[in-house]
Amino acid sequence: MKKLEESVKIGPVTAKNRIAVPPMVCFHWSDDSGRVTEKNVEHYRALAAGGPGLIIGEATCVTKRGRLHETQLGLWEDGQIEGWKKLAETVHAYNVPFFVQLHHSGVTGIDLEADCPSDYDKKVGPHGCRGHEMSLDRIKEIEDAFIQAALRAKKAGLDGVELHGCHSYLICQFLNRNVNRREDIYGQKEETFALEILQGIRKACGPDFAVGIRLAAFEPTLEDGIRHAKALQQDVDFMDISYGFNGESHPEAPEDFLYSAAFYGAQEIKKALPHMPIFGVDGIVNGEQARGVIETTGIDMVDVARGFLVNPDFAKDVLAGRDCGKCLHCKPACRWSPFLNDGVVNCPGRTLFLRNREKAE
Repeated sequence: MKKLEESVKIGPVTAKNRIAVPPMVCFHWSDDSGRVTEKNVEHYRALAAGGPGLIIGEATCVTKRGRLHETQLGLWEDGQIEGWKKLAETVHAYNVPFFVQLHHSGVTGIDLEADCPSDYDKKVGPHGCRGHEMSLDRIKEIEDAFIQAALRAKKAGLDGVELHGCHSYLICQFLNRNVNRREDIYGQKEETFALEILQGIRKACGPDFAVGIRLAAFEPTLEDGIRHAKALQQDVDFMDISYGFNGESHPEAPEDFLYSAAFYGAQEIKKALPHMPIFGVDGIVNGEQARGVIETTGIDMVDVARGFLVNPDFAKDVLAGRDCGKCLHCKPACRWSPFLNDGVVNCPGRTLFLRNREKAE
């Protein structure tokens, strides 16, 4: 039986425990430049000091047009490398490996003439943009943007990258047959777009740089998700399993399954690929859940997001058997929401956690 405290080998990288901080965009902390700020540095310093086995930096765009939000961090130009170098040095000071998630929104972003594998007429995205079928030249341009962004991450001293291949974004759009209706190889074999990016990154960055993908278990069905995972397995060091294109996929799990459908999908992909490091995510907010999902599903890493936002020391506290706090599910009033612009809203869950800890002491 796997234990939360055990180390995990992820390609060329070793995580000291099985708790990962997944990508979480810090809206409004940067600006249109997409450059790292001191606020980002201090945020990642606190996370690294909290003892996770791995941190995956927030969704970071590979082109300015492909952004999810105007304040999203980027790696689309060399001028952004220095900020990421500072982040890498900050995280590495705590003996924590540091990846970055490479991202392109496609039809769900801010571009009103958005890229999409096929024309897509449903209204999606924050500005109601619609998708326009990408030409072959445009596909190659975006593939190269991912590869160049990965090279910048390596130059900045990061340990690896994770492609964002789920949550309705561009790679996810290629993988979902309800969105991707192309008749060429990118539609006939929908993994082609992701495969060409992964292979390009491998060639450019070499074997000492971890390469993985955040992949939907249900794209649109679990059978499709398992097929995609098998098609990509030779070109990745890990798979981080979550949900697919919103409204065009069908997540499900048995009624007696203890966790979310995303963890069920991760469990089933792990069964299909027993030697692949598989991560799982969705709603883990305390130590009991984190331990349970590792011990019962067979996956290799558990992603904890909101737990670290309430308490940056989540991993230390869980591994020591201490209270780690609790997310109060404050959306849309959450201080991490893209809809808040003042940047001064406190986290009620963290306020309660600190108050209770003070009383206990």
